[in-house]
Amino acid sequence: MKNSPAIATYDAQPMRDRVVLITGGAQGISRGIAQAVLAAGGSVMLGDLDKQAGTACLQEWQLGKRAAFRQLDVSRETSVRRWIDTALAHFGHIDGLVNNAGIADPHQGPLHELSLEKWNRYLGTNLTGAFLCCKYALPALSDTGGAIVNIASTRALQSEPHTEAYAASKGGLVALTHAMAVSAGPAVRVNAILPGWIATDAWQKPETRHKPKLSRADHAQHPVGRVGTPEDIGALAVYLLGSASGFVSGQHFVVDGGMTVKMQYV
Repeated sequence: MKNSPAIATYDAQPMRDRVVLITGGAQGISRGIAQAVLAAGGSVMLGDLDKQAGTACLQEWQLGKRAAFRQLDVSRETSVRRWIDTALAHFGHIDGLVNNAGIADPHQGPLHELSLEKWNRYLGTNLTGAFLCCKYALPALSDTGGAIVNIASTRALQSEPHTEAYAASKGGLVALTHAMAVSAGPAVRVNAILPGWIATDAWQKPETRHKPKLSRADHAQHPVGRVGTPEDIGALAVYLLGSASGFVSGQHFVVDGGMTVKMQYV
């Protein structure tokens, strides 16, 4: 072989002509991912329990048909199926799915006081919700050679006391990710992002939006010197949803400013 490999042209809009569905997409990390996809040239279908937050996104973005919203309860199979159908009717195809909707509060008290109802709520929303979205989006994603990104948490790898239900649901997402990567490949790639401390205060709906109150000590805990932002997660999500990551599947990526590799001594 005499010819050397050519220098590839960098794609400044890797999401061009791609449609990405995002659960919990109207606030916080999900909104950061949605805006990253839009900035990269893509279109988004948001699904969120909070109808007011979803409507606010569309009003603030003013992007016409490139952004759509339907109220979504990921714990209800009928709601998920209708959300997927609405996306296909609006856009005609699906190229990516981001599963981020879930119960965010990890602290639920001692395990011996944790009710079965509350345990099931965590798993039913954080884990079963992702399963249902994958189940109904997978046929369309297979048609386009799409990608799935599950948003787990660094709590899938490390814990504070009394966070069993949350940790189990996020650990389950990591396992679901590598299992699906094997089953859905090669047509569909599946990866997970494990965010650490991400300040989402400025990424809420207008009436609850405010500047994060973070101390120097908060930032100093991180080897990179700051708390994370939704843009940090959005940048990796765009990579994992796009063709540049075509040889990446079944993996989980920690995005935490280095906190999980930092030794902690009292």
